[in-house]
Amino acid sequence: MSKKLDAILSQYEKNTESKGKSKISNEDRLKKYFTEKLQKGVKSATKTFRILPGKGDESPFTEAYFHEKEVNGTYPKIYCPKMNDGESCPMCEARQALLDDGSEKAKELAKGLNPRKWYVVKGIDRDNEEDGVKHWRFKHKWTGDGVMDKLIPLFKLKGDITDPREGRDIVIVAGRNDKNHSVVNSIMCDDVKLLTDDTTKAKEWMGNEETYKDVYAKKTLEYLEIIATNKTPIWDSEQKIYVAEEDKEEAESASLEKEISFMSSSTESTEKEDVLVTDLDSNGSDEDELPF
Repeated sequence: MSKKLDAILSQYEKNTESKGKSKISNEDRLKKYFTEKLQKGVKSATKTFRILPGKGDESPFTEAYFHEKEVNGTYPKIYCPKMNDGESCPMCEARQALLDDGSEKAKELAKGLNPRKWYVVKGIDRDNEEDGVKHWRFKHKWTGDGVMDKLIPLFKLKGDITDPREGRDIVIVAGRNDKNHSVVNSIMCDDVKLLTDDTTKAKEWMGNEETYKDVYAKKTLEYLEIIATNKTPIWDSEQKIYVAEEDKEEAESASLEKEISFMSSSTESTEKEDVLVTDLDSNGSDEDELPF
């Protein structure tokens, strides 16, 4: 069998297998995330994480871009298709239109649509090793006090802390600032330690091929278009797409008004017909002249 035929059959089998797989559940997806953020009500915590090495001589830290825009009182991280994939991004297009406007108000609004740089690194959550490889995402801080700014001194002082044999776990100390926001107060290195003494786990963890693009959800264009126009996206189960909540409510309101107007017109028409019949009966019909 030729190599080309082997490649074709392998490709087919791979694609066939992927179709048979069920969609990843939210519970399983959450297992792929590592966060230094504190849960509600928790004032401080310590977490231990082992950063996995990058491929060959590559950095283990991948740069990715996400928008942060208010949606129903929250600020979700919205994947930027332009910066990450070179594709069209309605939010970036809306930002550019505001910048082209040139007014101070437009420039201020454009800031809310900026794609922001984040780092994503793969590693093992020592408190949940059974979950396997996790992705840790943290923002690049131009102020110089971000997570990356706390990690770099560890590399300079201890060398390659990602090495599976002579690397080190990191200990993340999280707390809250004066605004009650979760922050990383410090990051320290543990002693030199094997990634794991379980050869099966080591092979599985080191061979993990997932990237942040496999883990962090990519929204549809209509979702991004709705966000870009300062509206709220909601899922329309009938159309199977995201629609603007404000537009849907407006359409439903217009439909209701139309229905009420139609019912009102129908009622008036019926009343006129009743009046006409009553007039005919009172003015003497053939039935009135019958002797019985």
